[in-house]
Amino acid sequence: MIETHGIRKTYRAGSQTVEAVRGIDLTMGAGEIFGLLGPNGAGKTTFLRILTTLTRPDSGTAVVAGVDVTRDPREVRRRIGFVAQGQWTWSTLTAREELIMQARLYGMRKAAAARRADQAIRDFGMGSFADRLCRTYSGGQRRRVDIALGIVHAPRVVFLDEPTSGLDPQSRAHLWDEVRRLRDTGTTVVVTTHYLDEADALCDRVAIIDHGQIVDLGTPRSLKDGIAGDLVTLGVDGDPERTAGLLRDEPAVREAEVVDGRLRLVVAKGAETAPLLLRRLYDGGVGITSIEVHQPSLDDVFLARTGRSLRDQAE
Repeated sequence: MIETHGIRKTYRAGSQTVEAVRGIDLTMGAGEIFGLLGPNGAGKTTFLRILTTLTRPDSGTAVVAGVDVTRDPREVRRRIGFVAQGQWTWSTLTAREELIMQARLYGMRKAAAARRADQAIRDFGMGSFADRLCRTYSGGQRRRVDIALGIVHAPRVVFLDEPTSGLDPQSRAHLWDEVRRLRDTGTTVVVTTHYLDEADALCDRVAIIDHGQIVDLGTPRSLKDGIAGDLVTLGVDGDPERTAGLLRDEPAVREAEVVDGRLRLVVAKGAETAPLLLRRLYDGGVGITSIEVHQPSLDDVFLARTGRSLRDQAE
């Protein structure tokens, strides 16, 4: 459904050149939720704008829903839906009026547009507020309308740029359900996000992007399985580099490094290994100020590939 080769985009920022996208190659299938995960400024939104014809690449090719984005951008727009960051409803219109107007802009006759609006209102659970003015909606209700506007014309591909940013947990969970429903109808959904739990729970595959490049690609499970072991993070009273040296020769320790002043270990069977490591450090005269044991997360994948925490970069 989407195929890109060598996509690049460079901007001028004063006297500096910023490489926003640096040679991205990707293929996305039909009926797939594909996540673009990375910190703010990683190049996710620029890449999304290229795929949706809002920005022209400097080089490379991109085919979306069977159409080249640079050769026939108008036809690409007919075949896709795009929901940008922020809220885009008109305060002086109702959700129903907005949906009908959007469908009409895509060439539907009035009766067909009304039917599509009714269907979207049912699908997104908007019946209780669809005929009120949008200025009376909550943030979650407005975001539901935004996404309904992006799919009212039944596109083959839907692009969602940070769809749940700023929403409360209940509203986020509801939108996740709606995105899954779109996938189940055969629609390809491309989501950009910097929320780790969102990418993990929602996406069939994830591309981790940093500095305009893909640093890892796969299912959330396969990316986490690529880190061979559990994670133990220690705060120590003393020099963490010296502490790492004490543990690197331990049979159960596969990696030991210092990250942000704390000792990060990749170990076999973390729950069993942690007490043994604590005993080893106690015998070596090292005081422990904190300890965390957990299975790998997508943040750990990002850290392993870039040396930085995605959580810290997203703050």
